[in-house]
Order: sequence, then structure tokens, then C-alpha cells
Amino acid sequence: MTSVDVLAMTLPKGPLDAAVAEGERLKLLDDPQEWAHFSHTEPDGACASSVVFEGMHCAACAITIEDALLHVPGVQSVQISAASHRGRVVWSPQKTKPSLWMTAAEQVGYRAVPANDAHAHERRRQEARRMVWRVAVAGLCMMQVMMYATPAYVTAPGEITPDMVALLRWASWVLSLPVMLFSCAPFFRAAWRDLRQRQISMDLPVALGMLATFVVSSLGTFEPDGPFGAEVYFDSLTMFVFFLLAGRWLELRLRDRTAGALEAVLNRLPDSVSRRTADGGWEPVSVRRLAVGDVLEVLPGQALAGDGTILSGQTQVDEALLTGESRPLSRGVGERVIAGSHNLSGRIEVRIDQVGAATRYAQIVALMENASLTRPPMALVADRVAKPFLMLVLLAAAGAAAHGWSSGPAHAVMVAVAVLVVTCPCALSLATPAAMLATAGALARSGVLVRRLEALQNLAGIDTVVFDKTGTLTHDAFALADIHVREGVAPEQALSWAAALARQSLHPVSRALWAQARQRAQAFGSLTELEAQTVSQVSETAGQGVAAVLARPGGQPLALRLGSATYCQAPAARAERLQVCLADDAGWLATFELQEEVRQEAAGVVAQLQALGLSVQVLSGDAPQAVAQVAAAVGIAAYRGGCTPQDKLLHMRGLQQEGHRVAMVGDGLNDGPVLAGADASFALGQAVPLAQSKADFVLMSGQLTVLVDTWRRSRQTLRIVKQNLAWAAIYNAACVPLALLGWLPAWGAGLGMALSSLLVVLNALRLSTSISAGSPAIEDH
Repeated sequence: MTSVDVLAMTLPKGPLDAAVAEGERLKLLDDPQEWAHFSHTEPDGACASSVVFEGMHCAACAITIEDALLHVPGVQSVQISAASHRGRVVWSPQKTKPSLWMTAAEQVGYRAVPANDAHAHERRRQEARRMVWRVAVAGLCMMQVMMYATPAYVTAPGEITPDMVALLRWASWVLSLPVMLFSCAPFFRAAWRDLRQRQISMDLPVALGMLATFVVSSLGTFEPDGPFGAEVYFDSLTMFVFFLLAGRWLELRLRDRTAGALEAVLNRLPDSVSRRTADGGWEPVSVRRLAVGDVLEVLPGQALAGDGTILSGQTQVDEALLTGESRPLSRGVGERVIAGSHNLSGRIEVRIDQVGAATRYAQIVALMENASLTRPPMALVADRVAKPFLMLVLLAAAGAAAHGWSSGPAHAVMVAVAVLVVTCPCALSLATPAAMLATAGALARSGVLVRRLEALQNLAGIDTVVFDKTGTLTHDAFALADIHVREGVAPEQALSWAAALARQSLHPVSRALWAQARQRAQAFGSLTELEAQTVSQVSETAGQGVAAVLARPGGQPLALRLGSATYCQAPAARAERLQVCLADDAGWLATFELQEEVRQEAAGVVAQLQALGLSVQVLSGDAPQAVAQVAAAVGIAAYRGGCTPQDKLLHMRGLQQEGHRVAMVGDGLNDGPVLAGADASFALGQAVPLAQSKADFVLMSGQLTVLVDTWRRSRQTLRIVKQNLAWAAIYNAACVPLALLGWLPAWGAGLGMALSSLLVVLNALRLSTSISAGSPAIEDH
């Protein structure tokens, strides 16, 4: 727990005390040790902070905050999602501090808190409870006011005495006061904030409509002979307030549900852990005080705070949200565990190997946060028109009031109120992000991380899928089948030298060679000597191999190259197996033949993609013979071998120039350029560190089976988005003319606005179920 959290719990909570506490909180966040837990340093030295903005309701809110923050000197860029309320602020530590740009957000009415603030969840629960009370008060008062208004609707003129009519109106006025003072408070606060800041959000026209209705009705109650006449609209007022609040509350609940997977991953680390002390005891420390080498005690039910190795104990861990593996996994002494996973059964002691940004958990968080902040093209259009549209709403309401003034001031005001309420573009601004976030949440629960939301739109249009071979269509584990060496070189010596270089690379073939060398060395009792080898001047050429200088005790350093036959200038050889060559300054030294295994699910996935009408190809840097063998095994007729990363990129661009939309599936290392250039791209998450991936989607489970379902889900998402946008357009096209003509009462406008937003979110909620092969919810109809 940080000092900010402690301050939040200990300082008084009166109005003045709360302001002081807020100022102290912001000052504490200027401490680099404090901002480090919600920020990371960019390559250019800038800080990128992840924050949540409280009080947001719409796209106009996001635009208002972005404008305010960008006017703070030192703030370089701002991305805010109206759907998730999360933001990413990039700022220069030399020019500004978190307190400055957070204060700028609060000045326009939105409280900024660190994305992983310990009390954020509790504040959301408190706000949700207040919202329930506001809805309940509005609902109870609405029913009572409707009861008092009923006699005026069902009786003939003169059947009720004037005194009784006045009494019923007074009672309605009294019952409307709690609605105005308590239930409507969020709308009025937001409207007052907009007026003070000369901004506009969707709450402003709604608040104006509520205030105008109450004022006109109050005048009708106190001055029935005045210019606005004796008509009162307390029933309409309380009804549309109830509808608006109920719709907003349901929308909030549904939005939290669609973003549940994101929250579950982002808030998975514990606040404090139990660390071993120098005398062998245990002490509680903040997770942000951990360092590599610390030993932690992790009890059943607790989450792992860092990537590490189990030193003692046996347990089962839940890695479902991090790897897509839904079953508990057994872990014992010597095995690795990852940050964010949960210890399910036994007490274990874990030595921390990686903390903070170096953990897989932190990389997943970065991917999901970036995904939640990106704005698809369709959403950008809606965001751009939100503010101009609201200005048009205010002008239209004023025009409608002016046009209807001849029919009576009260009628003109109520026409303006109906226009103000019915035209708020909540449904339009929610149409795209609600669907995209629902899909991203479902995919995350199924082990597929979406790095960019716009990729869902791109994926829906692809017609060609290109696979890498090694580590993608085949497993990244290889068996060493044979070793060919130069005369005078022992096979085991050549393998030992090759392993020293392979250890420096993340390529699946290198990792397999290193694993095979360790296995053999352990069998011969020479593992210590193998692991003690040191190399220097390491350089890796993507798609070719790795070079380094190997230190030899008592001898001259040896310059070596490990990689393709061309890279090592090896003699031409024809073989069905994968070959890796080793060379020194004198030329070829050895060739290692590796036997690879085709993924069990690969052939089925390829068949499904082809059955859906997609063209499937293979591009690989391996020998053409090896590529042909794997392509035939999985049922792909179009393949190319011996490709450099540049060759793959040129081939893909050629397909794109022919009019094809291409999706690339690779292991994320040598495929970086082509993954970045594809219309949509997938990387297997366990092949390389996630932070190095250029892909749009990361398959955390390492299984290809989710490819087909992800493509189907993208098509379904695009259909849902189009349905939402169509509904928003139809709703406005139908209701706006009715409101302008005075045929739509204020309560009907409130009901229409609430139902339109609710329908959009409910439609998007259809996408929030986890993907599964053949699921009717995601079939491509």
C-alpha cells in the first residue's frame, strides 16, 4: 500500500478537509517512487501514466479532458476511452508533474486517479450505491406524482374543485423537490461545470431540460394566471428523470460487465507481500518495493507478485487470464510461476526473478491498456461529431421554442425540453466502443489479447491468411536427430559451442538447440561446464542467425556464427529435416538436424479457414524442402521457403497490391516487419516477450484453434457495430422530427433516450460471452 492510499484512509472527509486531502494526495503523486507504480518510462525519457477519470459519461467528456490536459505545458499526448473511462497521459518529467495535469482534469470536473489505485474499486461501489438511491428516490416520487396527476387526466373539467387541484399540484411540487435536489444532482453538477469551463457535454442539454420543466411547472403552481399558464409537468419531469437514471445505471452495470476481463487482469497483483528477512523471518512489504532475488511466502488464495521460481512447496496455480489455460496447473520446486497467477492449494516459497515491467503480467497489462484506449475509425467519426452535434441540439431546441412560442410559452418550453432530451447522442457515441470492448473482454477471457481495437474491424475484411512455419504451424520444441561435423571436430564439442550462441537468441530453433545441449550435458555430467561458457560481441541478424565471440579458458577466443546454411557458408545439402549450421572464421564447422513436430490442431484450423473461403499460404525462412513437408501435412498448397523477413514483407505487399486483405500469423520475432505491415496479425504469446510483438492479437495459450473463432467474432462485432449505428441513426431520424413538431412529450423523450442507449449496450453484450468453436453466438451468418 502506498502513502497515497494511507493518506486517503486517514484524512478527514468534510468538504474543506476533503479538498485538503485531495491536494495532499496530488502532491504525494509528484514523488517519483509514487508515480512509478502507475507510469512507465518511454524510450525518449517521457513518462506514460495510466489513470482512470471519475465522472465521465460520454465521448464529449473524453474530448473535454483531452483538451484540458493538452493545454498543460509538458503534456505530450493524451488518449482517453469514453467506454472504459481509462486514459494514457504521456508527459515530460522535466516540464510537469502528475499533480499539475491531474489538477487540470479536476478543474474541468473529472477526478484523475492512478489506474491501479487501491481504493478505486471501493469508490466505484459507493458511487453505484448512490446511483441506486437516486434511481429509487426518482422512482418512488414518480409513482406518487403520477398518482396525484391521475385525477386531472381521468376527470372532466369542473369535477375537481380548484382548491383540490391546487393541493394536488402543491403535493406534486413538494415530491419533485427530492428528485431535483438529489436525483438530478449529477446532471446539474456536470452542466454547471460545462458552463464554467465553456465546454459542452451530453449532460448540459439534459440538465437544461430538467430545469426548464421544473421552472415552468413551478410557475404553473404558484402563478396559474401568469404568462406560462396553469399547466404543470411534474409527472413528465419525474418520469423522464427516472428513465434517464435507470438507463444510465443499467448502462453502467453492463459496461462494467463487458470490461470485466480487462479489470480482472489489470487489478490482479496484491498490494503487499510477505518477504523473507535476513534472519529467516517474514515481513510485509509493498509489492512496489520488491527486487530481483527476494524470497516470498505465497499462501493459498494469494496472487503472485512477480515472475519467479519455486524454492519449496507444491501447489496448483491458476493462469487462465494470463495464458488462456483454463485448467489449474501443477507447480513444484524448480518450476517457474508468473506474476498475476493465483496460488490455489499449497504454501510455496518463491524466489523473484523478474519484477515490474519485466514480468509477463506487466506486458499483458500494457497490451490491454493500449487496446482499451485505441479508437477504431468508426468510433473516431462518432467522437468528432459529438460536440458539434450537441451545439446543433441546443440551437434546434432554441429554434423549436421560438417557433412554438405562438402556441403558448409553456408549450414552447416543453417542445424545447423534448428536443434537448431526445437528441443527446449517447447511443451514437456508445455504438462502436461498447461492441469493441465487449469483444476484447471475451477474447481476453479466452486467451486472446487485442492490442488495437481497430484490428477487429480490419480482421473482419481479410481474405488471405499467411502462416509462418517454425513455432507457428509446428511446435517450437525440436529433437536433435543428427550432427554432421567438419573433420577433426567432435560432435559434442560442436554442440557445446553452438549452445553457447543459441543461448543468446529467442528464436525457437535456438532455444531448442540450447535445450537439447543442456539435456545431453546433464546426462554426461558436464552441465556446469556448459552453463559456464561466456560469449561477447553478440549480434543477431533477423532471419539469418546469431554471431558471437566465445571465450575459451587457456585458448584464443573463437568467433562463431550459428544459423542458416547461407549465413554460415555451409555446403549445399538436401534433407527433409530442419538444419542449423555452425561456422568459424575458417568456414563451416557443423550441421545440426532437428526433427520438428507439426501442431496437432494445425490441419484442422487450416481446413476451417479454407472452408470459410479464405486463402491460406505459408512463408518461412527454412529450407524449401522442410517447408513443403509441413505445408503438405497441414493441407496448404501455396508455400515459399528460404524467405528473409524482407522477402516475407515484399510478398505480403504484393498480395495487398493485388487487392487482398492479409492476416499474418507468426511467432513474433523474425516476423516483426510482416506482422506490422499486415492488415491484421497474430503472434503466439509464449514465443517471445510480449513487449516485442508487433501483432494486433496475441494468442496467450499458444493454440491456433482460436484463430477461426476470433475471425468469426470480428465479423460479428462489425455487424453489431453497424446495427448499433443504424439504430442510433433511425432513432434520431424518427424522434427528432416528432420532438420538433411538439408531438413527443418530455417523458417520452427521456424514455427514448434511455432505451436507445440501453439497447446499444445490450446488443453489444451479446459479444461478451467467451469464444468457443462452433458457438452459435459467433457463427458467420
